[in-house]
Amino acid sequence: MADPSSYRPSPGQIPDSPGVYKFRDEHRRVIYVGKAKSLRQRLANYFQDLAGLHPRTRSMVTTAASVEWTVVSTEVEALQLEYSWIKEFDPRFNVKYRDDKSYPYLAVTMNEQYPRVQVMRGHKKKGVKYFGPYAHAWAIRDTVDLLLRVFPVRTCSAGVFKNAARTGRPCLLGYIGKCSAPCVERITAEDHRELAEDFSDFMAGRTGTYLRRLERQMMDAAEEMEYERAARLRDDIEALKKAMEKNAVVLADATDADLIAVAEDELEAAVQIFHVRGGRVRGQRGWVTDKVEAVTTGDLVEHALQQLYGEETGDSVPKEVLVPALPDPVEPVQEWLTGRRGSNVSLRIPQRGDKKALMETVQRNAQQSLVLHKTKRASDLTTRSRAMEEIAEALDLDSAPLRIECYDISHLQGDDVVASMVVFEDGLARKSEYRRFQIKGRVGDTQVWHGEGQDDVRSMHEVIARRFRRYLAEKEKTGEWAEAEDAFTEEDGRPKRFAYPPQLVVVDGGQPQVAAARRALDELGIDDIAVCGLAKRLEEVWLPGEDDPVVLPRTSEGLYLLQRVRDEAHRFAITYQRTKRAKRFRASPLDDVPGLGDTRKQALLKHFGSLKKLRAATIDQICEVPGIGRKTAETIAAALAQAAPAAPAVNTATGEIMEDEEPGTTDTSVEPVAAFTAGPPDRRRGQET
Repeated sequence: MADPSSYRPSPGQIPDSPGVYKFRDEHRRVIYVGKAKSLRQRLANYFQDLAGLHPRTRSMVTTAASVEWTVVSTEVEALQLEYSWIKEFDPRFNVKYRDDKSYPYLAVTMNEQYPRVQVMRGHKKKGVKYFGPYAHAWAIRDTVDLLLRVFPVRTCSAGVFKNAARTGRPCLLGYIGKCSAPCVERITAEDHRELAEDFSDFMAGRTGTYLRRLERQMMDAAEEMEYERAARLRDDIEALKKAMEKNAVVLADATDADLIAVAEDELEAAVQIFHVRGGRVRGQRGWVTDKVEAVTTGDLVEHALQQLYGEETGDSVPKEVLVPALPDPVEPVQEWLTGRRGSNVSLRIPQRGDKKALMETVQRNAQQSLVLHKTKRASDLTTRSRAMEEIAEALDLDSAPLRIECYDISHLQGDDVVASMVVFEDGLARKSEYRRFQIKGRVGDTQVWHGEGQDDVRSMHEVIARRFRRYLAEKEKTGEWAEAEDAFTEEDGRPKRFAYPPQLVVVDGGQPQVAAARRALDELGIDDIAVCGLAKRLEEVWLPGEDDPVVLPRTSEGLYLLQRVRDEAHRFAITYQRTKRAKRFRASPLDDVPGLGDTRKQALLKHFGSLKKLRAATIDQICEVPGIGRKTAETIAAALAQAAPAAPAVNTATGEIMEDEEPGTTDTSVEPVAAFTAGPPDRRRGQET
């Protein structure tokens, strides 16, 4: 635990101007980003008596080891820079809203020749019109199913579209009238785009004009005694009205607005947003956050606005944003929103009328969301904290292991040996930090072992040595206490791959694996990182140099966390090992023939039936294959002669040995017999480790 006075800058060093500041920990990792109208006044608040600080603020300043700042011209610039740094550094003490799901949007791909209506999630793409977000994808599909009757826009994937164009036959929707079938040119590209524009206008709320036009067409058809056409138009009108009923009018003046409500307690806060377009609720989403810093409702609203509009421009930012409390000060935030939209944005608290009534509805949704979140995750934060405390107590660590790295070795009977490294921070998986290794039998320029007898212990020694050799290289290059901005980041601002050390290294295995990991760290002179192993058989925790394991109770949250970390490392390693094995099985001696592409390889295998028969063929017989000249035939024959014949193959479905086939030819169900021969006594046949 650091003493804030040890890195407190003198008051004369801090400018009395707007800016953004960063707190870093002892490893130069950014743990908190904030902005201030006056940097001098704001930073002074962090260096008062610890007893007077909010508990979360106290935890942050004692975790930090340094503070730095950047001066800007205006508070709006400070707001923009704060948002950029939070996105870049992902500081652990900043408010971060967590979506419990990726909300789906109804999208119209106007950037394609034939626009497509579909459900989309994730980042928004240029040239695509989005409507929503919706709470459920099925709600989008129900709406689209009703509207396709009137606007028969393409909904199929690119593959289905190309296949229909190739065969000249549309899909089922084309036959039942829910697609205008541009794939078979029943409609021109221009007319189809006009349909997509009408669909988008209707979804954007411009419904009255279109309904009146359809009603007029229905009446004209009836007067002309075209009763079938009139009936079809009547059904279209009913379908549109039914689709409109799904989004009831909530604001009579056709308002475009976003309403944001916050429900909070001492530890957490839930935010709900209703997107109102054309007076109707067009979308809804919600976020939950841990209050890891001392924040007011206005601060939570400001963070929500950053999260909501940080990547949006133009009409995606509405003219009016209604909130339960205004940020302090409100002018920079309002100016920032206006800049994002390109025209004036009103940020205010509704006081009366329909807007206040709707805000109360949004507030009730936020309160329900917080209650539901606490029901689902009531023990989550407490459990994770207790788990890390139990691990620290069981392993006699100085502090709770906030960063845990786990390593696992995977192979199949000694072949395709790989290793995985997974990272858990604050008890949660941090997948962006995962790494995988191919075991080479070398560490740096040193040969670790010889021969084919690779085993888990030597592999574990290699991977630990390689990982922490990289850490020491980064540390030596930048300096442990470097003051440079890029001490632990790449030029593009992302964290360097092996810059941060863990507090605890967990290995999948028992005494031998733990000893190998500890030996690798000792050889590198690293003595401040704890090591333990989790053996699968009895779930025992092994420590270096100990003859007896540490046995945690089966109900222990600490043991459960270690199991999750170990199982995740095992899953990640197995996935990589299977990928490498599949690639090796698909390999063929023909792959090494220069200039021989997939088309001619397939022609050779089709002509001869197998590699074994191709290997026995003469050069003249190889020349009989279309596209194979004599020079290429000679190269093929030479490559096959040099390649050693593979082991007999076995059909994994029947167990039959395939005498006439070789692995990597045409039958994907065939694998080498060597993969199923008996292994060591402690391994099942063909089992991956």
